[in-house]
Amino acid sequence: MRVAIAGTGGLAYWIAHHIQAKTGHQLVFLSRNTNPTLGHQGFQVLVVDYNDRRSLEFALTGIDVVISTVPGTAQINLIDAAVRARVRRFASAEFEGRPSARPSRDALDRGKAQVLQHLERNRSRLESTVFVCGVLYERFAPGGMFASNIGLGSYISGEGDYMINARTMTAEVPYSNGDNQLVRICMTAASDVGRFIMRSLEIQRWPTELIMSGENMTTFDLLSLIARVRGRSFEQQNVVYYNPNSLAAQLTAAQRANDVPRQYRLINLTATQNGRHHYTQSNLNAAFPDVTPLRFEQWFSRQWADH
Repeated sequence: MRVAIAGTGGLAYWIAHHIQAKTGHQLVFLSRNTNPTLGHQGFQVLVVDYNDRRSLEFALTGIDVVISTVPGTAQINLIDAAVRARVRRFASAEFEGRPSARPSRDALDRGKAQVLQHLERNRSRLESTVFVCGVLYERFAPGGMFASNIGLGSYISGEGDYMINARTMTAEVPYSNGDNQLVRICMTAASDVGRFIMRSLEIQRWPTELIMSGENMTTFDLLSLIARVRGRSFEQQNVVYYNPNSLAAQLTAAQRANDVPRQYRLINLTATQNGRHHYTQSNLNAAFPDVTPLRFEQWFSRQWADH
């Protein structure tokens, strides 16, 4: 099997690492530049122009599976090229909650709905799926997702941008939802996302959503776990617990102040509060019980051991 990974960020690296190290599949990165660092690590890198569909079609000739980590128009062009090159399978750049659970008017869409609609129109010619992993553990790493070259440009890639800052021990926590229930989230380490995707290549036919999870907990339990591992408490004045009304009020204030980065952070918290990152069944965990995901406490302890 020949696999192409579009994009060269941190998540793309973990996917490629596991495929190259643990399978016999041929692997190529599609990149906007030569990326010598990947070449020095033994990966094949093919330079492409995402605005040139002929260039993309040439690059995908003979490819069986495309795993995309590039969003927007570039991904639309990649899908069109995959159809013309007769690629069998395509996984779109998602890697968060279940698309089927999102609202029709999604403030965090960033062109994702258009991509999924485009894939649906081409389903008879191109099998496709979405890899669902919930919240990446890396959001809570020293340096945030930025340190792993993940989620750049999302306004929540920096340390402490999402919910909890484990260095300053400050937090803004969506605590309860509209049903007055505790908010829950599913989470997965980026490395385990790569492991599950590698194993998913064994599945005879991909469903529309391939779901994985390393952890499923309430936001309150997450806060408590971080405090326990850090050996430090969250002082009362440094933690805000949001219900839907109080979170909506903060978002309105950020909009009035035209504070765009804060708006995006609060919109992400609102999405979490509304269940964007929570699900109860993980078909990849069920399909591959021999894959034991890293628990968040173990991962977090390692990440913050020297901080």
